Amino acid sequence: MAKVVVDVMLKPEILDPQGQAIQRALPSLGFDEVTSVRQGKHFELDISAGDAAAVADKVAATLLANPVIEDFTVRVEAG
Repeated sequence: MAKVVVDVMLKPEILDPQGQAIQRALPSLGFDEVTSVRQGKHFELDISAGDAAAVADKVAATLLANPVIEDFTVRVEAG
């Protein structure tokens, strides 16, 4: 069994209103040094297949990410 992490982020050219709202709130909480925030999604998959990275890549491309506006990374953590 492999644990695979898939992180999905908006492409850099896509506006991120949630990230901007977080960034605007941070100075009032004392975090003046944060200059940019991008918000995304984090998925952890347990995969029993031999090539867990390939399965996770296919799952991410099919269901977890919208390839028009999002990029994703796949990382196998344990095998």
